[in-house]
Amino acid sequence: MQQGAVGLPSAAPMHDLSVWALFLQADWIVKAVMIMLLMASIWSWAIIFDKAIRLRGLRAKARKFEEAFWSGGSLEELFDRIANRPTDPMASIFVAAMREWRRSAAKGLLTTDSLKESLQDRIERVMNITLGREMDQLERYMGFLASVGSAAPFVGLFGTVWGIMNSFAAIAGSQNTSLAVVAPGIAEALFATALGLVAAIPAVLAYNKLSGDIGRYGNRLEAFSGEFGAILSRQLEEKH
Repeated sequence: MQQGAVGLPSAAPMHDLSVWALFLQADWIVKAVMIMLLMASIWSWAIIFDKAIRLRGLRAKARKFEEAFWSGGSLEELFDRIANRPTDPMASIFVAAMREWRRSAAKGLLTTDSLKESLQDRIERVMNITLGREMDQLERYMGFLASVGSAAPFVGLFGTVWGIMNSFAAIAGSQNTSLAVVAPGIAEALFATALGLVAAIPAVLAYNKLSGDIGRYGNRLEAFSGEFGAILSRQLEEKH
């Protein structure tokens, strides 16, 4: 006696849960969230690579400049060599101070103690302004990394909440609580949170690392500025 096909369970519908399928099946608001997080992640990685490569180059240039500066050679010759094209912030600080020194010397402003003190104040101010400008350039876009690291998980969570709301609305409309029906919508929603974490975690780690590196480089510039200012101060005291 042959068994009829009436009692066989029907096959559950198959759903494509690939990343691309989850994106295509998502609500348009969830899609917008995903695109925004993906763009933020790409831009964050561009900033991370740019800062890391730039800091490595600046450290190498600073080391090379310090070797020339402390080699015992003439500072006037060093200035003449790099005055037109300083290659790094440390060289820019040196050039700014030496340019102010030469300008004052050419005008004969090194004859009295009051003029010497005024020159020393101007040199320190010029070096501080140059240092601040160079550090502002180096710290550019760091705020974006901080914003992505703090906001991306919440943006992803918003997409998840919106997607889950749509999933429950669809369940209520179809009155089918089967896991096979619920799973695709939940997966689409959770994908937004995953993208939020993918954008946030590298941004936070890179921000902490780069902030530390930039801070140490800034301290190096400040130390050089103080040492060079002391050298110029001694030379001013030796002039009669």
